[in-house]
Amino acid sequence: MTAVPSAKFDFQRKVFCIISDARVHCSPSPEMFNHVLARVGLKASYVPFCVDPECLGEALRSLRVLHISGANVTIPYKERVVPHLDRLSEGASVIGAVDTIVCTTAGLKGYNTNAIGVMDALAEAGFQVPGCRALVFGTGGAARAVVFILNWLRAEKIFITGRNPDRVRDLTEHIGGEAIEVHRLESGPLPVNLVVNATAASGPDESPHLARLTERLTTPGCRLTLDLNYGRSANFWREWSLRHTIPFMDGLSPLAHQAKRTLALWTGIDVTSQEFIRALSR
Repeated sequence: MTAVPSAKFDFQRKVFCIISDARVHCSPSPEMFNHVLARVGLKASYVPFCVDPECLGEALRSLRVLHISGANVTIPYKERVVPHLDRLSEGASVIGAVDTIVCTTAGLKGYNTNAIGVMDALAEAGFQVPGCRALVFGTGGAARAVVFILNWLRAEKIFITGRNPDRVRDLTEHIGGEAIEVHRLESGPLPVNLVVNATAASGPDESPHLARLTERLTTPGCRLTLDLNYGRSANFWREWSLRHTIPFMDGLSPLAHQAKRTLALWTGIDVTSQEFIRALSR
């Protein structure tokens, strides 16, 4: 672990947070970040904030009042927070979703570290994106980040499927990719090299429909399944991968790489992604 030489911040106690609905209480981020913050010697705390949808704007304004130094945003607010921020990074502006907010006297600036986290995780797995064909499940902020980074890394083709055709169309029109209907996935093989689950569902109880779909899904040439969720004891994406002898990666590595980028944005401190993985694996 090394500190970025140009980083300037005081050593008064800082407070960071994560914003979501009731699902925030299931997030591994508070335990993970608090462990790493202590490891690097920062006087700081990371806390979960459960926010009702109708109070989101008020919650964002409160970050300034409470002098919160930085915030993470997760499902279901990654896209909804955008209108409440003062500025966006270039990537967050294109993607239309924010997962990290830097709070300064100049205002709230939103970033998307999801995309970089996926890029770093794929590189760590040795997966070559240029020229690949990918199938992405989902249309929310995580899916938008995945499609953005796959396009940026020059994937040849990106198929996108989701429950809401209007959201699929919006994603393809603004970021890229090609819509594919569910019945096409059920009716015959789809030659792709990468399958990404960017929905919130990995367990059969979370989405019986998706679980049934994977039973009929055939993807000749697939070299990797990436499920952005992690820690599910029952995971139909993992089971599908095992049946088809496809390497499987869950969301632990992308989360660790994303957290590494987030901490650097908040503090200027650079730690390895392995620090975050160790914090999650304790």
